[in-house]
Amino acid sequence: MQQRPLISVIIPARNEAQNLYYVLPYIPSIVSEVILVDGCSTDNTIEIARQLLPTIRIIKQSGTGKGDALRSGIAAAQGDIIVMLDADGSADPNEIPRFVQALMAGYDYAKGSRFMRGGGSHDITLLRCAGNFGLSKLVNLLFRVRFSDLCYGYNAFWKYCLNYVDIDSDGFEIETLINIRMHKARLKIIEVPSFEYKRLFGFSKLNTFKDGWRVLRTILRERSTAFSPPLRSPQSINSIEARRRATLPEEVVVGSSTDKFLLR
Repeated sequence: MQQRPLISVIIPARNEAQNLYYVLPYIPSIVSEVILVDGCSTDNTIEIARQLLPTIRIIKQSGTGKGDALRSGIAAAQGDIIVMLDADGSADPNEIPRFVQALMAGYDYAKGSRFMRGGGSHDITLLRCAGNFGLSKLVNLLFRVRFSDLCYGYNAFWKYCLNYVDIDSDGFEIETLINIRMHKARLKIIEVPSFEYKRLFGFSKLNTFKDGWRVLRTILRERSTAFSPPLRSPQSINSIEARRRATLPEEVVVGSSTDKFLLR
């Protein structure tokens, strides 16, 4: 009998109390746990989160930056599948099954894309769009991939991927780092369409030029660094992958050919 995979959703948040009303109530029932990593909020983010979702797990971030928050949440996650979700209301939680379905079809990593058919954005500025386009082209050239969207935070992966990929960035470059290292580890990647909505309340923590420079430095560093997987025991790897195989149905269809973009 096949097991249903446990799904953990990681939400980094700092002063996002008002936006959580448009995120937490829409988490689909297939999700096993939701972990909110609070980055020293000065509003009532934690109180609102617990009010909206009493089962939510709250982790107080000890470091700073989105990457650091995600790493804290991932380390605490108990699920077989990890989903990265923003707290500002820009990402639709109802898309989570789309990412999970792609993983259940046999892919290791499902990365969201705003720039493929079925995706889009009401939030990205012309400047950020141009920067993302240029950085995506650079990565595609240097690493021989076909990413349509490099700097987007809506992604999902099997937790066993961490046996092959180290996540050690602290800032917004975290998504770029994960994308590149998943490729360097030769894991099976697929892009799925995703729509990004405007932030509802508050201000973005992203600094276009500062964080863009961090992304560029990450790309160049990864290009000049040989792939080196984290040290894990073979027994641990085999146990995790055996559990993953047990969750895979014999036949799964991930939408139509226009709803996905196979990267390897």
